[in-house]
Amino acid sequence: MRHRLLAYAGLERPYRFERTLAVLTALLLAIVAGAAAIHFWMAGKLPPDSPRYWYFVYMAALVGLALLLVPWPRLAAVVLSLATLEAAFGLGTAYLYKVRLLDQTVFPGVEEAEHRFRWRPLLQGVPIPSDGDDIHHNTLGQRGRERTPQSLDGKATIALFGGSTTYDVGGGEGETWGDRLEQLLGADRFAVINHGMLGYSTAEHVIQTAFYERTYGVPPRCAIYYVGWNDLRNSHVRNLDPGYADFHLPGQIDNLEVRRLRQSYVSFSPLLMLVRHFLVLGVDTARAADRHSGQIDSAPDPAMEAIFLRNVRTISAINDQRGIKALWMGQVMNHRRLLAGDSWGWVPFLHAQDVSTLMLRLNDLLKHEAEALGDIYVDIAPQAFASDDFIDDGHFTPSGSRKFAERLAPAVASACR
Repeated sequence: MRHRLLAYAGLERPYRFERTLAVLTALLLAIVAGAAAIHFWMAGKLPPDSPRYWYFVYMAALVGLALLLVPWPRLAAVVLSLATLEAAFGLGTAYLYKVRLLDQTVFPGVEEAEHRFRWRPLLQGVPIPSDGDDIHHNTLGQRGRERTPQSLDGKATIALFGGSTTYDVGGGEGETWGDRLEQLLGADRFAVINHGMLGYSTAEHVIQTAFYERTYGVPPRCAIYYVGWNDLRNSHVRNLDPGYADFHLPGQIDNLEVRRLRQSYVSFSPLLMLVRHFLVLGVDTARAADRHSGQIDSAPDPAMEAIFLRNVRTISAINDQRGIKALWMGQVMNHRRLLAGDSWGWVPFLHAQDVSTLMLRLNDLLKHEAEALGDIYVDIAPQAFASDDFIDDGHFTPSGSRKFAERLAPAVASACR
């Protein structure tokens, strides 16, 4: 057996050192990939059936195939070259990202992006109707239970607009603050329609208000806007477009994973992820957002604030012309977490601790603008919320959503009856 293995590796007469080189390269790759897999497994960062898990399975398959092809060294060299590239682009970029020499990596993540959204002109991404266990999109592509024209008869319809904090990513079915609000108001008298969508700013809300405010042709009696965070992310973007069209809006296409060639199709392979990236840049009509430029600053951004307030006035004017009462709410954030500097970087040109101060400032600007327009501003104090009411910087847990709805309900009942 020993002689057969040595001969297989090219170490028996007649010597075949090209085989030896293939075996040594395969073993080196196996050691590197195996050590990395053990590291991530011990750190709890290698969940089964994740893109990262399948990356290491893929690497093991390449190494195994290379060892099987050792008698044909040229074929083994092709497979080993592929495995080396996958290791370099995967583990290599992961290390450079960790030491902050790169600002992104193609190393597979621990979660697969869910295909819950699809591309749509004007709005870039909208929910796909789906009947999930935790998150349900009705046939109109709205978060929440199914509606019919008959179910809206005789009810005061209330439309909710906002980003992921209105969509309420931390709550399952029946647990969002929109669901809780309808329960508190009385589902027999009110229908609360959730138009919230991940990442939407007031730019998208202008479009939603102008074209997509009705549900089955029924106009809302009141429209509630919970806004600010997704506008704030445009702070200090250089030469900011008035419609956020040079940074935020094109970025939504990839944030929401709504391209035809989805990243999740190739997420197990760093090399294929790079190929996909260059195909998107070179071929896809919907271009990726240009690499945004700006400078981190602690000061307010007058350009962003002017766009935000202009959008508020536009939305208010549309609703006023239609006889729809507009209610506004500034973003309730997890200020303790933000002030601790713990943030995932959704707002690229602000430090986390500055987000707290500038979000409060934007809320104050919104309050004064809403009152000047004759709209209603519902002031929900962030001090009423504890850290365990949030799953991160500003998305509620189910208990936080309930608390938020309880504080909102009296104002809505008074304005929208």
